[in-house]
Amino acid sequence: MKWYHYLAAFFAGAFLANTVPHFIHGVSGDSFPSPFSHPPGKGLSSPTVNVLWACFNLLIGFILLRVSKTSVQNKFSLLVLFLGILAMSVQLSIVFMEKMTQ
Repeated sequence: MKWYHYLAAFFAGAFLANTVPHFIHGVSGDSFPSPFSHPPGKGLSSPTVNVLWACFNLLIGFILLRVSKTSVQNKFSLLVLFLGILAMSVQLSIVFMEKMTQ
């Protein structure tokens, strides 16, 4: 695999991880911050916007996963995918924790 396959795997993990909070809040009918809120990322977006944003993240994550050629045979590519999920998950937990304490 080439270096850009691993880069695609990392960002596939990040986009797939970002799908989860937006989708859960959206289908639960809760408002939640998104890049389309006012101000961006700080205000709240409607549940519909969050579901659409989650689906967009899922689509991009899926495309990047296919581009990355990640497979169970290539353990390092799975590790890089997991690191993308981990990095985005930790970042989201920090950002949303700060929002809840405000």
